[in-house]
Amino acid sequence: MSQDASRNDLKRQLLDGARKRKRSRPAPDRPDKSETSGGAVSDRLTRFDTHPGYQQLTMMREAARRLGLTDPFFRCHQGNAGATSRIDDREVINFASYNYLGFSGDPRVNQAAIDAVQHYGSSVSASRIVSGERPIHGELERAMADAYQVDDAVVFVSGHATNVSTLGYLLGPGDLILHDEYIHNSALVGAQLSGARRMGFAHNDADALEDLLRRHRPQFERVVIVIEGLYSMDGDLPDLPRFVEIKRRHQAWLMVDEAHSFGVLGENGLGLREHFDVPSDAVDIWMGTMSKTLAGCGGYIAGCQALVDTLRHLAPGFLYSVGMPTQVAAPSLKVLELMREEPQRARRLRDISRYFLEHARALGLDTGESIGAAVVPVIIGSSARAAGLSHALFERGINVQPILHPAVPEQSARLRFFLSCEHTEQQVDQTLDALNEELARLR
Repeated sequence: MSQDASRNDLKRQLLDGARKRKRSRPAPDRPDKSETSGGAVSDRLTRFDTHPGYQQLTMMREAARRLGLTDPFFRCHQGNAGATSRIDDREVINFASYNYLGFSGDPRVNQAAIDAVQHYGSSVSASRIVSGERPIHGELERAMADAYQVDDAVVFVSGHATNVSTLGYLLGPGDLILHDEYIHNSALVGAQLSGARRMGFAHNDADALEDLLRRHRPQFERVVIVIEGLYSMDGDLPDLPRFVEIKRRHQAWLMVDEAHSFGVLGENGLGLREHFDVPSDAVDIWMGTMSKTLAGCGGYIAGCQALVDTLRHLAPGFLYSVGMPTQVAAPSLKVLELMREEPQRARRLRDISRYFLEHARALGLDTGESIGAAVVPVIIGSSARAAGLSHALFERGINVQPILHPAVPEQSARLRFFLSCEHTEQQVDQTLDALNEELARLR
């Protein structure tokens, strides 16, 4: 039996096993009566190694072991991760970091963090509303608001918590959240927390959204539409003007998650609104993270004064959380300044991303709907193959992560390449040649 056939056979066995376990597992929080009768609780319900999540993890590890693959996750980077990184004491070409404009590791950005921690210490030691407020918080929020040309902004200590807390607080029973089917997990968790009704629509399908609004808008009070500026699995973007027109006509809020689009799209890297030349106030809630282009950590909401004031004083994820450490805020503030001074970084990122996309397609690789802006998937169509290719490329000094089922449908399993403005054409050529050679071995 060929290696590829063996892998497919193993994959079928694992998927069949998972389906059988799912069918036989009792409903959540409803253990079989025989396991709890007489006051005794089954040992299965008191151990973490029998939890369904751990069982799934064990299955995935066993599959990797049987295929002879190393675990591609939690690889330890031994320094700054940009276009290159150091892993296992060797330098690799790196396509697994969000350092899009190369500002993480920039000496000027590093110095901003050093200056902040020396002046303010390593923690602000309280929530901002109590005694954790520092001047740099206001400076960062003012700079974010200026970048978006809106009234104000508020920064949270976690990007994931930004969506969870914002949607969880602003919406409630009687409201409706409509979201792209590919929306980030943080928005889904926020929707669940809110108690609002949630409905997904087909990816980037404005007609499907409009159909939902036409049928359901009258039944709800507040309605918010949640989309992303650049989708990190596919590297494509929504038709923002169309979504703006729809939300206005149906009297809904529009929220855009710019985690991956701010710093990437637009002539100066100012995101989706600059890319489409749409006025800032056409979108009700601008959201983003500071862990990608902005070389820090955390998230932000930018918009009108009433929105920001409400979140700053009442959103649980802000109100009850310690304030952002100043050495985390300072790098993002510095990056916003440097983005204005060095717009050529965004142009270089666009150029190298398009170079990667065009050359990948010339080799016949399936890059899906990517527009060639920082994120380019290469769709393999098999989790086992994607994991195997990631392993083979790593052995050749190229670090790229596989995206496997169930994160994506099995037929959409892929390698996901994140580009940086510091990548070179030579590095891209070397990577695509290596990938093409490894794929040829599997044919």
